[in-house]
Amino acid sequence: MPAPFDLAAMGRDLAFAASLGTLAAALDLPVPGMAGAAVIQAPPGTGKTTLVPPLLANRAAGGRVVVTQPRRVAARAAARRLAALDGSPLGGRVGYTVRGERHAGPDTLVEFVTPGILLRRLLADPGLETVCAVVLDEVHERGLETDLLLGMVAEVRQLRGDLVLVAMSATLDAARFASLLADDAGTPAPVIDSPSVLFPLETLWAPPPGPRLDERGVARSFLDHVADTAAAAHARALADDPGADALVFAPGAWEVGYIASRLRGGATEVLELHGQASPADQDRAVSGRRAGDGARIIVSTSLAESSLTVPGVRLVVDSGLSREPRRDAARGMSGLVTASCSRASAEQRAGRAARQGPGTVVRCYDQKTFAASPAHQTPEILVADLAHAALVLACWGAPGGAGLTLPTALPQAALAEAVETLHGLGALDGGGHATALGRTLARIPADPRLARALLDGAAAVGPRDAAAAVALVSGDHRAPGADLVALASALRSGRDPGSRRWREDASRMEALARQEDGGGQGGRREGFGARRPELPGGQSVGFVVGLAYPDRVARRVPGTATYLFTSGTRAGLPAGSTLSGQEWLAVAEVSRARGRDAAGTGAVIRAAAPLGQDAALAAAGSLASEAVAAEFHNGRVTARRERRLGAIVLSSTPVKPSAAQGRAAVAAELRSSGLALLQWNGPADSLRRRLALLHRALGAPWPDVSDAALLGRLDEWLAPELEAVAAGKPAGAVALAEPLRRLLPWPEAGRLGELAPERLAVPSGSKVRIGYPDVDSGTGRPVVAVKLQECFGWAATPRLAGDRVPVLFHLLSPAGSPLAVTDDLASFWSGPYAQVRAEMRGRYPKHPWPEDPWTAPATAKVKRRM
Repeated sequence: MPAPFDLAAMGRDLAFAASLGTLAAALDLPVPGMAGAAVIQAPPGTGKTTLVPPLLANRAAGGRVVVTQPRRVAARAAARRLAALDGSPLGGRVGYTVRGERHAGPDTLVEFVTPGILLRRLLADPGLETVCAVVLDEVHERGLETDLLLGMVAEVRQLRGDLVLVAMSATLDAARFASLLADDAGTPAPVIDSPSVLFPLETLWAPPPGPRLDERGVARSFLDHVADTAAAAHARALADDPGADALVFAPGAWEVGYIASRLRGGATEVLELHGQASPADQDRAVSGRRAGDGARIIVSTSLAESSLTVPGVRLVVDSGLSREPRRDAARGMSGLVTASCSRASAEQRAGRAARQGPGTVVRCYDQKTFAASPAHQTPEILVADLAHAALVLACWGAPGGAGLTLPTALPQAALAEAVETLHGLGALDGGGHATALGRTLARIPADPRLARALLDGAAAVGPRDAAAAVALVSGDHRAPGADLVALASALRSGRDPGSRRWREDASRMEALARQEDGGGQGGRREGFGARRPELPGGQSVGFVVGLAYPDRVARRVPGTATYLFTSGTRAGLPAGSTLSGQEWLAVAEVSRARGRDAAGTGAVIRAAAPLGQDAALAAAGSLASEAVAAEFHNGRVTARRERRLGAIVLSSTPVKPSAAQGRAAVAAELRSSGLALLQWNGPADSLRRRLALLHRALGAPWPDVSDAALLGRLDEWLAPELEAVAAGKPAGAVALAEPLRRLLPWPEAGRLGELAPERLAVPSGSKVRIGYPDVDSGTGRPVVAVKLQECFGWAATPRLAGDRVPVLFHLLSPAGSPLAVTDDLASFWSGPYAQVRAEMRGRYPKHPWPEDPWTAPATAKVKRRM
């Protein structure tokens, strides 16, 4: 039995040490046959990440405690700190595993990992047989992988009664997670609180003179403002405390580098902390100052927001911006966008300054902007591309998340799109479960589309080039001017700070590609085989990107700076991009934008590589087609034979349209322009109105004759006329009454004159035309306008459509002016008629106005002629 961790010594200066007893007691009272579960709510800096894992290890009879951290640098830092407190070597009792780096062994009791690592372990070992406890840290950040883990590990607990699950949150959302970890009786998991250890914090506001964002993203003038503010604020802080470090928050790696370069040049050391920095540089930034070092300024992305502690910080300078995932289904775009961080994030950033003593936060925006920011960050599950998540769930045996309890349900539209993508990759079967290829793709730490491109690309251009391209796109590297080839050159030369990581990722991807080989799983895309396409000029990057995203293969629109994608989306390149003028591009990332970067399209290409037409056809060959396209314009049908790659026209040759093509072209124009293109003359309009009333009153089989319904059934009722128009007959000259009769239901059509007659016989002997309501009228009534004298003695109001719809009478004067409107003749004769008679008999003395309309003969004549 290994020696227990010395919790008393480890927690000597940590606030959460006071809560360890409460946590242990909660875990000692599980449901019978079920290990404990708990939710820990404790602010950053209280020591929960340091103390909870060794507590769980001490309580376990065997097995390992696995702790997830949302970022690699946080996993490494947490492991190093715990190992140092334990006095054991890193990789011994305490270790970590992140992508491309592992310091853990058979004797490791506590292992820190990233969520992606644990997800892949779950798929390989669904029972987590060697694990005694799982701790999901920073669940409040609502990362997609952490949300999935919560549901999946909770399901494992139902099968394994000895597995402990602890969720840890730094913000006030513990009740949500406690309910998700409820026992079989529905009792929520206990919530363990810990008081904040923040010292007094002063908040200052330093809004910029101009906007934070412009048409190209974060305004450089704003970054200058952040750098100048940080320099001045740090100088003031050093005057009060010579050892005060500063932490500056910027939205992304490029902005971090820009601000850091502005701050360098003085005596103060300036460090960068972001995902592209090397592990050594990241660890240097999050470690405390070494003996003899002066004060430091650490410029960081949101990476330093909550998942790790940066010692020595007394000043925080916050840009108030963050990079967040967004998905644009309409344009087929997904990626990161710059937006205002949430108020919860801003508070966590500020709290970094008051961990070890009084501190100051300077917010580089105003209080109005802060108040207008969202309260919490949007859960990633609601805004991210769900292809990888859907594949993980399918491999888990829960397609679409069926049966899993997730903090937020998967949005159905995004999920359906992801499932369609996975079917196209061959990763799912007809039942939505993972195929053998799908399980292979899930083992590759990249988006499923890139994973498939790795396998297909390895067969076409070789494993090394394919792996280099996939590592280039799947990493968090920034392509200068959107040029992936230029980025690859910088990475190969070592000029880019992410060179080491890229080489490691590429090496790992190459090993996976050689291991999987792509052939034994049915993974090689049909048409490649062992053939290597000719790719002159280093087009392998573009070719592999095109394999991953065939819908984003794009061609420049002649005479413009706009690129048309095979999907139909249009986008522009950033101003000054070295890719400008390239005929074909394979686009890895595209996002919303405005201004000159978007070339008027509303979207800007963020990462792309050039390729030739042959390579584009090979990469996106599934979208290639050849067909005759006919169109009807200005009364004439023209046709062209087109070769297309999705929405991109490769060639177009005039041809003579066939009768069917002409008919289809006229039908397409009608669907586009509407039925107003045709002339609804009297008989056709009358018949259509009668049918519309019967459909509304009686339903089927009487046909729906609304515009939408008729346009949807053009081939059923208008096919010969469409061919006539295609042959040159004017659309306005087409008689529509007879075509409309083709929709009449038989044998019911024989009752049309009875159910909806054209005319109505009135007591005078006249047959008066019935005015039927508009086709689109939902409540309109059939109207009969008739002289009042022609209806004497008529008591029962006639009804149409099988007695379902009463006729509305417009009773007219001898001159045709309306006297009354009624659908109840009996009530009219018994009441309002007397008033009408009193007013009209003097005005129209030649016409009969009897006192008793019930017995008077109905007539259309004057008294003399009667």
